[in-house]
Amino acid sequence: MAELAKKYRVSRSYSSISHRLYDLLCQIDRGDGLSGSEQEWMKFYRFYEAIDIYRQMQEFTQLKFSYKATTYEDSFPSSNLYKILKRLDKNQPISPKDCQWLKEENLLETLAIIEKRDTLQKTVFAQLKNKYQATAHQDLSASSPLYKILKNLDADIQLSESELNWLEEHQLSETLSIVLEIEQTRHFAELKVKYKANKSEDSSLSSHLYKVLKKIDLENQLGEHDINFLKKRKLTETITLALDKFAASLKSKIQSGEPLSEADFDWIKQNGRDDVITFAIENYVASLKSKIQSGEPLSEADFDWIKQNKREDIITFAEKKRFAALKSKYEVSDYKDQTPSSPLYAILQKLDKGERLEPTDVAWLEENKLEASQPSNSYYGWQEERRYQGQRLLSGKIFTAYHKIEALFYEQEYKNTGNKWKLPNASSHWRKAGQPRSALKLTENLDFDKIKENKLKSALLTTRGGAFRDIDKLDDAQNCALKAIEYQPQSHHPYTLMGAICFERGQFLEGERWFNEAIKRGASPRDQDAEMKRVVKNAKNGKRREVVEYLLKKDPQRYAWAKAYRKREGGEDAQRKNS
Repeated sequence: MAELAKKYRVSRSYSSISHRLYDLLCQIDRGDGLSGSEQEWMKFYRFYEAIDIYRQMQEFTQLKFSYKATTYEDSFPSSNLYKILKRLDKNQPISPKDCQWLKEENLLETLAIIEKRDTLQKTVFAQLKNKYQATAHQDLSASSPLYKILKNLDADIQLSESELNWLEEHQLSETLSIVLEIEQTRHFAELKVKYKANKSEDSSLSSHLYKVLKKIDLENQLGEHDINFLKKRKLTETITLALDKFAASLKSKIQSGEPLSEADFDWIKQNGRDDVITFAIENYVASLKSKIQSGEPLSEADFDWIKQNKREDIITFAEKKRFAALKSKYEVSDYKDQTPSSPLYAILQKLDKGERLEPTDVAWLEENKLEASQPSNSYYGWQEERRYQGQRLLSGKIFTAYHKIEALFYEQEYKNTGNKWKLPNASSHWRKAGQPRSALKLTENLDFDKIKENKLKSALLTTRGGAFRDIDKLDDAQNCALKAIEYQPQSHHPYTLMGAICFERGQFLEGERWFNEAIKRGASPRDQDAEMKRVVKNAKNGKRREVVEYLLKKDPQRYAWAKAYRKREGGEDAQRKNS
C-alpha cells in the first residue's frame, strides 16, 4: 500500500477507507479504467493528484494507440514516450535525440509517422516559401518561426507586429511586399463593406475606388471628381456616408474649439449641410451659457455675436442666472417671480452696486412679500425668529443693504455740505443696518457747545443714545436720553428711549411713566408697542420671560403677540431639562 500511495501521491492516511483506496489504486496500476462513481469517490476524499495521474495514463494509452506505440509497456506519465507523443500530437518538432530513443525502444512505426510528418511539413514549408517568395531563408525545419508565419499568412490570419518585425529583421522584403498587398486587399474589402460599395466588383489596389474609400475613412473631404466617380457607379449610399462622415469631422472640430477653414465653409455651402451650421451655433451658445454659469464675463465679441444672431435667449439666460444669484445672495430665493423683468431684479442690482433706491423701489419692497420662510434681521440687527408667509421683501439682507447704502449717503452728504442734520439720518440708518458702532463713531467727536440748535442737539443725542442701547450700554444710553430731554423737553423721542431703557432694566413702572410722558408729547401707542417688541427680542431668556409676563398681565389683548415668546420659553426649558 505504501508503495502505491507514494506512486500515486496519496500523502494522507485514511485507516477507515484504506482497503477501498488500495483496491482502486491497484485497479489504476493494472491499467484498468475507473467507473464514474469510483472517480467521484476519489474526488470526495480529495485524492486529486491520484485522479490527475489516472487521467494522464488514460491519455497516454490513447496516444500510444494513435501513434502505434502499444508495444511499449510503461503507461505511467513520467515516461519519456508520453512527452514525445504529446509533442507529436500538438504537431511540435521532435528532436533527433528523441528519434534515437524511439529507435532504441524499437518503436519504429511511431518513428515512421514522425518522419512522414516531417517530410510532409518540409514539402509544405518549401511550397509556402515559393508561394510567398521567402526562399532566401534556408531553414526548412518546422520549428522555424517562418513556417508558422507563412502558415498564418496562407490561412488569411493577420500577422502580428512581432511576426512582421521578424520578416523585416531577416530581410524578407519580397514576403513583406506580399503581406502588405494582402493586408491592403483585406482593407479594401473591409472598406467596401463599411461604406456600402459592394456593388462594385473592382478589387484592384490601384483602383480609384480604393483611394476614394481611404479618403472617406480618413475623414478627408471628397472632391467633385470623387463624387462624380461614385455617382457614375451608382454608389449613392457611399456618397451619403462620405458626406455624413466629413460633416461629423467638422462637428468634432467645432466641439474641440478648432476653427473651420474657408474650404470647410465652401464644402458646407456646396453640399447644403445646414446641420453643421446649426451645430456650430448651438455649440457656441452652449459655450456662452457655460461661461455665464461659471461666472465668467462675456467678451465684446460675444455680445456682438449675440446681437448679430438675434440670440436674446442667451441674454435672458444670463439675466436669469444673475437674478437667481442675487436672490440667493440677499436670501430671497423663495420669491416666485424668476423673470428678469421683475422689479426685484432691478432693485437687487442697485443694492449690489451700492446705489440708492428710489422711493418707489422702497414702497414696492414694503408692499410685496415672500411666500415661504426666510431668516431676517431685526431693526437692531440681531437675527429674528424665522418668519413665514407674508414677510415683506424690505427685511433681512435687503433691509440691511438698503440702510447701509443710505447711511453712507448721508455720511457723504455731511462731509460735502457740513450740514449736521445729515448725521442723525446717517446714524439712524447705521443702526437699522445693524451697525450701531458705526453710528457711535460718527457722532463721538461732536462739540455740542458749537451746535446752536437745541433741536439738532436733541436729535443727535437721541440717536447716539439709541446706539448705546443697541450694544447694551444702558447707562451711556440714559445719559444721552436725559441730555436730549434737557435740550428739547417737548420732543417725544428721548422719552420713548428712556421708556425702552427702563424696560430693558426690568424697571417696568418707571418705563411706563416715561412712555406716558412720550405720549403726552405726541408719541403714538404704536411707537411704544414697537419698542416693546424690540425689548422682548433683545432680552436674554430670564429677562425676556419677566417682560413677557408683565405685558400679558397688563393687557393680554394688546400684547397677544408676546404669547409666542412664552411658548418658545417653555419649549426651551423642557429641552434643557431633557438634556
